[in-house]
This record gives sequence, C-alpha cells and structure tokens, in this order.
Amino acid sequence: MKNTFGFIGTGNMGGALAEAAAKAMPAESILLSNRTPAKAEALANRLGCQMATKEQIAAQCGFLFLGVKPQQMGDLLSELSPTLAQRKDEFVLVTMAAGLTMERIQAMAGGNYPVIRIMPNTPCAVGEGMVLFDKTENVSRETLDLFLENMRFAGVLDPLPEALIDAGSSVAGCGPAFAAIFLEALADGGVACGLPRQKALLYASQMLLGTARLALETGKHPGQIKDAVCSPGGSTIAGVRALEDSAFRSAVMDAVKRSHARNQELGK
Repeated sequence: MKNTFGFIGTGNMGGALAEAAAKAMPAESILLSNRTPAKAEALANRLGCQMATKEQIAAQCGFLFLGVKPQQMGDLLSELSPTLAQRKDEFVLVTMAAGLTMERIQAMAGGNYPVIRIMPNTPCAVGEGMVLFDKTENVSRETLDLFLENMRFAGVLDPLPEALIDAGSSVAGCGPAFAAIFLEALADGGVACGLPRQKALLYASQMLLGTARLALETGKHPGQIKDAVCSPGGSTIAGVRALEDSAFRSAVMDAVKRSHARNQELGK
C-alpha cells in the first residue's frame, strides 16, 4: 500500500483533512485536486502539497479521498472507474459522503474495492474534530492502522458500525452548526445585557469549550454538570427554567432527528 493521500475535492472538509494529514506525513506525498483549481492551488502552496488532476489521483494514490457531495458521487466515480479498473496495486476509496453506504460506493466505482467510510466534522480544521469511521472487510488491519496514524491530527477517530453512521453524523457532523447557533445566541444574550460583542463571544466560546472538556475529562453526566451550577433559587436555575419553557431540549432533539432523516434520504 502506497502511503500517499489524494484529495478529490478540497472544500471545507477535504481541505481540513488535508491539513491534518500534512502534519503527520510528508507534504509531498499528498496530492490535491478540486473542481476550482485555484482553491486546490492555494491549499497546496500553503501546505507544500502537490497539485494533480482527479485522474492522476485515481491512478497513483494509496488512499483516495472522495470529497464531493453525495449527489455528485455517481458522476465522479463513473469518470474514474476506467482508471481504477486498470490499477494492479492496492488502494482504498475514502468516502465522506452523507447517506451513501460503502456498498453503494463500490457499485458506483464498478468494483469490490476496499472502502473506508468516514464522517468528519469541521472542527477537524483545528485538530479538535470528531471522525467516525467504518471499513469494508477487504481493508486490512495494517492499512487501517496506516490511515488512522496519518489522520491522528484531525482529532478523535472512533469506529462505528456503518448502520449507525447516519445517526452519529447527525450529532457530530451536523452538531457544529447547532452549537454555533447556541454560541451566537449566548453572545447575543450577553450583548443584550450590556457586554461588548467581542467579550460576549469570548466568554461564550470559552464556556462551551471548558464545559465540553469538563464532561470528557471527568466522565460526569451532563445533568451532574448542570446541577453543580444550579444553586437553589439562584440565577442559573432561573435561566434553565427559561430554556425549559421554550422546549430547548425538544428542539435540539428534533434537530438531530431531522438531520438523521435527511442523511437517510440522501442514500436513496
């Protein structure tokens, strides 16, 4: 297996993963391609990677990252299938497309090729991502270990059966948008109370970061963390009551469920 990464698509997610890979492996072993060449060129210049066409990536790289939207995957793999069919060496297709199973990727590519399915999220751009993954049976343990080693700077990589990846993506993949709305709302609330905008954003951002780390490092249930802040008759429990009045928990759960339903629609 060639220890080379090829990214077909260098948008927000593909670019973030390429940046993480460049911290773990020689930059010259990473090839970048994008529908808009200038975007791939700018990233290549910043990271020291190589520019390439999607056909060159399909012919040369050990790991082929398919960084296109689910609706575009069929056309992409149809174009690349003749090149893939001619290869005699080992390679892996790495898909991050919502809703598309590994079996669908193989069918689109026209062969029983090894596939690693990942669902990353945008915090990968700062090394704090959550990357869910599964693989087909013909991906060897050694190949998977090589992949995980080269992706370690993206954040936390966690194996998850493919049947649960749409659900996991609804939390970890869509969640940054939900968290950002909450972050913005917290800051807006601070501004409404008289805080300067930048201070309100700083306080809200650090609070979310610290609370997440507190949950991860202590293993405490979120309810315990909430209870520790809520003094009897205090200001925090008054705010919690306001959230409950607005069905905050139900709204968040509905957001995850609707995202999950859409993920499943994309796979049809």
